[in-house]
Amino acid sequence: MKKYTYIVTIIAASLFMASCGGEDKKVAVDNSPAIKVEVSQVAEANNNPFLAVSGTIQSVNSADLSTRMMGYVTKVHVNVGDKVTKGQLLVAINNTDLQAKRAQVDAGITEATAAFNNAQKDYKRFESLFASNSASQKELDDIIANFEMAKARLEAAKQMKNEVNAQFAYSNITAPFAGVVTSKNVKEGDMANPGQPLISVESPGDFEVMAMVPETEISQIKNDIEVTVLVKSINQTLKGKVTEVSSSAKNTGGQYLVKIALDKTDANILSGMFVTVQFPIEKKSTTNIVLIPTDAIITNGQLSGVYTVSQSNTALLRWLRLGRTYGNQVEVLSGLSADEAYIVSAEGKLFNGAKISVQ
Repeated sequence: MKKYTYIVTIIAASLFMASCGGEDKKVAVDNSPAIKVEVSQVAEANNNPFLAVSGTIQSVNSADLSTRMMGYVTKVHVNVGDKVTKGQLLVAINNTDLQAKRAQVDAGITEATAAFNNAQKDYKRFESLFASNSASQKELDDIIANFEMAKARLEAAKQMKNEVNAQFAYSNITAPFAGVVTSKNVKEGDMANPGQPLISVESPGDFEVMAMVPETEISQIKNDIEVTVLVKSINQTLKGKVTEVSSSAKNTGGQYLVKIALDKTDANILSGMFVTVQFPIEKKSTTNIVLIPTDAIITNGQLSGVYTVSQSNTALLRWLRLGRTYGNQVEVLSGLSADEAYIVSAEGKLFNGAKISVQ
């Protein structure tokens, strides 16, 4: 009887499973509306035969001020953006130990001066006695030696005072030239360490450009070549002249440093602005480059990409390797071909797999 009940239970369970498996599976359907987007075709650029490289503007006179002594900062007298004059006190560092050392040095100088004056009198006295045959040569030699040692000790004490005064100069950071404070990396109560940048000062109105030229083109760059400089942020073109050309790329990854002096201008340029420098030199490479607008770039940390259109009309994020910037466009080194399209604008938030409708 038990065996019969067991068999019936097994058959019922099998029929139930079969009935469940026979039901039609329901597939989730995405009914969300498609995001309207505008696309653009990748552009190839080879219409500019001249060499163009990226660079940055910097002040001709700039200084990062630090100290050679360790101590607590007692006072910071300036803020970022303040105008300063040459020799103006910027940062004061606690120098109590230097004051004590200077007092010791002053006492040593007083003692050495007294000993020197006494030795000098003895030297003159014995010199007269020796001239009148009232002192021996040995006595005169001893007096001369004592006088020279007293003189040397006095000079050593004075040089020690010069050393202390030099250390005082490092406890009071002053402006090396007239300019503007561009950064402040310390506040009252901080510990100042030797070599630590405390204040940065720049002299406004006199700028230069630091550009990086590839090794394939550097042999054509010479001093005094006049160049055109496009300042991207303010969309202005300036003139300049090459003043220095580096002969080594050991520490710059195959790029050679070229310094360009900018002509005087009323343009509102600032240190750190990015520029494109165009040299009046034909490019050796005639390979087309792929350019896309910088506004279309999507960034995520150190990654840069662009949304493209998949075959199923969905958004597809493509990560790119970018190169140099030309105005409002950037060079694509890899990740996007010349025959592809990319999304330039959308009427909604894009994400990988989002349904799109190309307008």
